[in-house]
Amino acid sequence: MKFKPAIKPYTGAAGGWGSLEATTRYVRDSKQTFKNIRNLMRVNKSKGFDCPGCAWGDDNTSTFSFCENGAKAVSWEATRKALDADFFAQNTVSKLYEQSDYFLEYQGRLTEPLRYNRETDRYYPVSWQEAFDLIASHMRGLDNPNQAELYTSGRASNESSYLYQLFGRMFGTNNFPDCSNMCHEASGSGLKQSIGVGKGTIHLNEFEQADAIFVFGQNPGTNHPRMLHSLRHAADRGARIVTFNTLRERGLERFADPQNPLELLTPKSGRISSSYLQPNLGGDMAAVRGMVKALLEIHRRQLAEGRPGLFDQTFIDSHTQGMEAYLAAVDATPWQHIIRQSGLSEQQLRDAADIYRGADRVICTWAMGITQHKHSVPTVREIVNLQLLFGQLGKPGAGLCPVRGHSNVQGNRTMGIDEKPPAALLDSLAAHFGFTPPRAPGHSTVEALEAMLRGEIKVLIALGGNLAAAAPDTARTEHALRRCELTVHISTKLNRSHLVTGGDALILPTLGRTELDMQTAGSQYVTVEDSFSMVHASEGVNPPLSSLQRSETAIVAGIAAAVLGNEKLDWTALAGDYRLIRDHIAATVPGFTDFNLRCEQPGGFYLGNAAAELRFNTPSGKAEFSDAPLPDTLFPQIAGRTVPFTLQTLRSHDQYNTTIYGLDDRYRGVYGQREVVFVHPEDLAALGLHDGDRVDIETLWHDGISRKVSGFKVISYDIPRGNLAAYYPETNPLVPLSSFGDGTHTPTSKSIPVRLLANKATDTARII
Repeated sequence: MKFKPAIKPYTGAAGGWGSLEATTRYVRDSKQTFKNIRNLMRVNKSKGFDCPGCAWGDDNTSTFSFCENGAKAVSWEATRKALDADFFAQNTVSKLYEQSDYFLEYQGRLTEPLRYNRETDRYYPVSWQEAFDLIASHMRGLDNPNQAELYTSGRASNESSYLYQLFGRMFGTNNFPDCSNMCHEASGSGLKQSIGVGKGTIHLNEFEQADAIFVFGQNPGTNHPRMLHSLRHAADRGARIVTFNTLRERGLERFADPQNPLELLTPKSGRISSSYLQPNLGGDMAAVRGMVKALLEIHRRQLAEGRPGLFDQTFIDSHTQGMEAYLAAVDATPWQHIIRQSGLSEQQLRDAADIYRGADRVICTWAMGITQHKHSVPTVREIVNLQLLFGQLGKPGAGLCPVRGHSNVQGNRTMGIDEKPPAALLDSLAAHFGFTPPRAPGHSTVEALEAMLRGEIKVLIALGGNLAAAAPDTARTEHALRRCELTVHISTKLNRSHLVTGGDALILPTLGRTELDMQTAGSQYVTVEDSFSMVHASEGVNPPLSSLQRSETAIVAGIAAAVLGNEKLDWTALAGDYRLIRDHIAATVPGFTDFNLRCEQPGGFYLGNAAAELRFNTPSGKAEFSDAPLPDTLFPQIAGRTVPFTLQTLRSHDQYNTTIYGLDDRYRGVYGQREVVFVHPEDLAALGLHDGDRVDIETLWHDGISRKVSGFKVISYDIPRGNLAAYYPETNPLVPLSSFGDGTHTPTSKSIPVRLLANKATDTARII
């Protein structure tokens, strides 16, 4: 595609004709127009395949069950473009490294196993057996199993994830860094501490019953657009939607349903948010604390007047513990602290509290705007505190809804992709398979990179993903990967990580969700779990581009057979018939009894949620209030230093995670470019800058390492003063590897202390 740089404010609603036009353009660009139109009719349908994009649930009623970005994901995967040996013969790794992330993936699908030759700086084809033998040679040569890291992307199916964790634990390690470590770990950790289960408590259809929906730190218009249908329907029937989001995002303001002919062809659209609040980055915990402080005043006043209080005391007494300590923490938090940290006025928070108390059934939903801060776990728990005070668990139309990112990131964790596995899972694996799993905690993603930097890791195998582009502190991440003796990437397309090689390096081409998976027992399907704990089957329909592409499940089984042999477990048989894998899952993972049979249910089956049934798997057996104080600063590591700006990294609209579909960000008015930074217009004026000026962005940190990106164009945007936003992976170099969430090791990609410097190309003297 050709892109023309422009900044042009977008005045329309999210969705509508713009969404249809973009969908059509990407389907045509795949060079398989009619096939991908047919593909889209089977996305998220029974006997179809699960969208390779987000983990939003399927309503199973719409004629079309895909969104614009889902169509991009399908078309991006189901392309006719293919990479072959000639491409790699013509391009050295060093030359490819200079290309953009968009260029790399746009070249097409990987079609044969490749091995890196350091002397020629090129990849060359190898056989599958040669690839498996190389992996086995390296892994058998390790001094101990913990010198290997087994990374996982959220795209991997339940079947491949289960085999992967089983292989790793039979090999002897719990080193399972994964994408959840970098994005959503705080949701699981905070929810487990508060309610005993690390997943959301609601069903998708409960959005149809809620009286109010509080949306924190997410941009569904770009990241999970099908959520806009749920929000729009709720708003149309009168539910109040209160949004807390630092940037003004079009998808949270107005939405035109592309499936509605009237809204497709006319300016008609529906309002989403009835109240839109823009807190400072990292200010959501303070905002919720302010709401509770206002509600507590009313609660006490009503009690003093002899009237019933606001809080659901029956629920609190029966099902919770720790309310008194929490309310004492609320009392001890002054309004001045709340206002300063949240960036919102006392009146704004009192108004939001009034909406909350006026609703009988409330859903609180959040995403990465909450989970990528140092104090993310206390923030998640603060949201839970609010819900517990009003008994908003265990009743229809109310509860907690963390929105996960990639399509099976929640299922990966259910299947055991966890560096800190539950003892019950290890006990179950030991009893069923007759081996002794390792018990010591393994590495999260940040811990794995730190271990690589120390020279402690020799082998990295990545089941999907693009670790070099996704991880923080890009220069240090790349140095870490290059210290490995072997890097292996199981991938559909060429990406940045393939060009950051260890001493040896392999690229193993895998099938995508859209493709037919033929094994010895016939056509296979896999399963995934969405954000609502629904498990359903996914079966591709397209013939693979190459006979040398293999499924992720078959590749994992092939590696395991090469490293461990088939004597104790017949990995080859498991690869030939995924029903056998599901039988093992049913025997070892709670909630999967009769797994194969239940996969036949249209729409899938629900795993259940103990907390939604008011059973809390906490030490006390009750839901636990958190009494954590508001942090004094987002950056205690550099306490005392002035922080001119706080930066968050985010996606553009033509992007999913590190996959760049194009260079436009339609809803934010950015076209044909990515190296931009969004700034409040008054901040620009105070700095003597104008729209379109170029700046460098530099991190303020304590370790003496220079972290800077250069030549970014400033753009005026509706964002609170002192806050900035820019795209990743371009600004990942600014996120220190040592800046992560307490208790999660999740990079603080939504709160980076930075300053802006005049770009040297235009002004070498000024620091701004």
